[in-house]
Amino acid sequence: MKEKQYGMTPGKRFGNGVMSVVLNLIMLLFSLSCIFPLIWMLYSSLKEKRQFNADIIGLPKVPTLSNYIKILTNPDYHMGESLMNSIRTTLVSVFFIVLFGFIVGYFLSRIRFKGSQFVWLMLLMGMLIPVHSLLVPIYVVFNTLGLNDHWYTLMIPYIAFGMPIAVFLTQSFIHEIPTALEEAASIDGCSFSGTLFKIIMPICRPVMVTVAIIQTFACWNEFSFALVLIKNVRLQTVPLAVKQFSGQFGSDYPKIMAALLVTMAPIVIMYFCFSKQIIKGMVAGAVKG
Repeated sequence: MKEKQYGMTPGKRFGNGVMSVVLNLIMLLFSLSCIFPLIWMLYSSLKEKRQFNADIIGLPKVPTLSNYIKILTNPDYHMGESLMNSIRTTLVSVFFIVLFGFIVGYFLSRIRFKGSQFVWLMLLMGMLIPVHSLLVPIYVVFNTLGLNDHWYTLMIPYIAFGMPIAVFLTQSFIHEIPTALEEAASIDGCSFSGTLFKIIMPICRPVMVTVAIIQTFACWNEFSFALVLIKNVRLQTVPLAVKQFSGQFGSDYPKIMAALLVTMAPIVIMYFCFSKQIIKGMVAGAVKG
């Protein structure tokens, strides 16, 4: 009677249990395939170059931190300066992308004006045109205007190419906010700027966090513009700093592993510090978007 009541025979329950175990094992294998490269990078960075070339997969016989010490203390590598350059460029670029994306997204969501369709078209083109196809024109323009090799050089293209996705996400989020809030604030005597930054902006915090996450990874890992627009080694970012460990006739892979882990550290620390806010922002941004 109980089997008929639940509509499941012992054979079906056993089959479902086996299927569940198989699926969990498959997911576990996929997870290990994602985690193993990071573990391999970690223990490979603790090897000397000769030991790594002799045994690529094996564990280090005598772990050493010499690779980390060399890349951080050797002035020829400029790793410390590169980290500071990347942090500065990323923070400033993300700040202005989020700020400008919020303002432009608000105006496109709430106000219809002459040229709004043109603005939409330009933003759409910014998302559809491959960014790397514009490397040569941007280099020519920057070289003509003398904008190459400055501390702010990379911020200009990063902000420009980060704006479209920021505007689209913010605009779709603001479109769901009732206009009654702004009308009530206006009746209470709140100015336009006060309504924008004291009422609408706090409500948009989830989608702004989403935009900040996306653009932080994009700016931190960007390589092509940094390679083309920056020639001064004292202004290079971390992707360019890692590149110097690969030569024409060979590569120092343990140093590359150590440099990659050092460059990953700020992003990993940021994620663990703001993991709850990041997850809330991404979920809220996805629902509203």
